[in-house]
Amino acid sequence: MVETNTLSSASVSENNFAEFSLKVRIATLTAVLLPLAGFVAAIVSIWGWGFGWIEFSLLTGMYVLTVLGITVGFHRLFTHKAFETYSFIKYLLAIFGSMAVEGSLLKWVAVHRRHHQFSDMADDPHSPHNHGNSVRDILRGAWHAHIGWFFEPDPSDLARYTKDLSRDKVLVKIDDLFPLWIIMGLVIPAVLGGLMHGSWEGALSGLLWGGFARAFLVHHVTWSINSICHIWGSRPFNTSDRSRNNFLFGIFALGEGWHNNHHAFPSSARHGLKWWQFDLSYEVIRLLKLLKLVWKVNLPSNKAAYKTQGTFISEAL
Repeated sequence: MVETNTLSSASVSENNFAEFSLKVRIATLTAVLLPLAGFVAAIVSIWGWGFGWIEFSLLTGMYVLTVLGITVGFHRLFTHKAFETYSFIKYLLAIFGSMAVEGSLLKWVAVHRRHHQFSDMADDPHSPHNHGNSVRDILRGAWHAHIGWFFEPDPSDLARYTKDLSRDKVLVKIDDLFPLWIIMGLVIPAVLGGLMHGSWEGALSGLLWGGFARAFLVHHVTWSINSICHIWGSRPFNTSDRSRNNFLFGIFALGEGWHNNHHAFPSSARHGLKWWQFDLSYEVIRLLKLLKLVWKVNLPSNKAAYKTQGTFISEAL
């Protein structure tokens, strides 16, 4: 009788897990496809309403705001602790990053920390490598790194990577309210578009360009750091992985495309180490430092890194 109950409980548990997994996959698919549909609708709307300065401002403004939430907040502050700042700035960056619709704060940080621990090895969550050497395998690896890994089960030990952040009750609450921040990222440009145009059509245009189209562009630019920046580009530093610097994504991903530099110095707040490697995210951090809003900004400890090649160790991991 006990054995029967145990098997029954196990079956229920398996069914619950399968149901949960299905819900996660559906939610992930929605988060991927809805911005794509909105982007297409925004392009189509050009023929009807046009694309003016209001649409451009909402698209670029929301793009920069949410990408900085990822690059300065989720990545350099929360994942790598590249600088310190006041709590209210932490919480704002956590909200802006959540509005990018790339996953909740704790999960994003956990996955990225695991990526650095196993970069381009078998346990890397989103490496484009280790899939084979044929053209088909290379393409499959690129797809996996860019988007395919979202649909695979999460590692069972992700929570251990964010024990430090989980001690902050406000950050945990922001993480719990992830769906709310997604909605806000759509409502804000819609409201602004409606107010600036003075019409419901303007609100819809703001929703399409500042909401859905922006999310689509944010997704595929930042996801390209996982895929393209581990396949194509230069390798000035002899890191243990296959990370690469890519000029195009150094610009459009606001500094994240200098990815080989980043893997050489994981905790550095500055990814663009050469004068011509523009890094808007670092410029924002530097501005905040000038305003006395951030401090203890980590930079590569070996100044020769700016002039020579080789493997160097950052100040803190």
